[in-house]
Amino acid sequence: MARVVAIEHEQDNVHLTLTCPFVEELGIDQSIAHNGVCLTVVRLEGNNTYTVTAMRETLERSNLGLLRVGDEVNVERSMLMNGRLDGHIVQGHVDQTAVCIAVEDQQGSHQYTFKYESSKEMVKHGYFTVDKGSVTVNGVSLTVCRPTADTFQVCIIPYTFDNTNFHAIKPGTVVNIEFDIIGKYIARMHEIQNQ
Repeated sequence: MARVVAIEHEQDNVHLTLTCPFVEELGIDQSIAHNGVCLTVVRLEGNNTYTVTAMRETLERSNLGLLRVGDEVNVERSMLMNGRLDGHIVQGHVDQTAVCIAVEDQQGSHQYTFKYESSKEMVKHGYFTVDKGSVTVNGVSLTVCRPTADTFQVCIIPYTFDNTNFHAIKPGTVVNIEFDIIGKYIARMHEIQNQ
């Protein structure tokens, strides 16, 4: 995780300055996912911080505009092409936000229920979840449980709870979601074939 240490507004852009354990390994123009949103490092400071910029499109589709100084953010560096692919393909292109509507302690693990805006048009573009399919919540690759037309559940093991900002998610918390890219490609192919 990274921690927000400063927020600067410049016209429609927001510059987020953060600190995290791997700041010393970063370089200008590297991409890092923040709560699942891929952002570019634009500045490195001598005080062990780095700065990224979120533009209006990003702020409208994600929860980054809700961040405050002191908030924890899930961060993940870009995958090396010679590395293992753990989880599913996560692009860092957040589709929309969802709201946590329930958290249940399951004697060691936690079950979260999220509600998101849905319509026939959004489903047509692949913005939906399927049972045992994949979804990304705040940048964390997860398996979907019990989806409905506009909700889904995920179960979090203790390691994920302790090492991501899931420990701070409670009913009412807004999170970023990225639907499975394979589902979006299939939906798009189906749309093209039916034109």
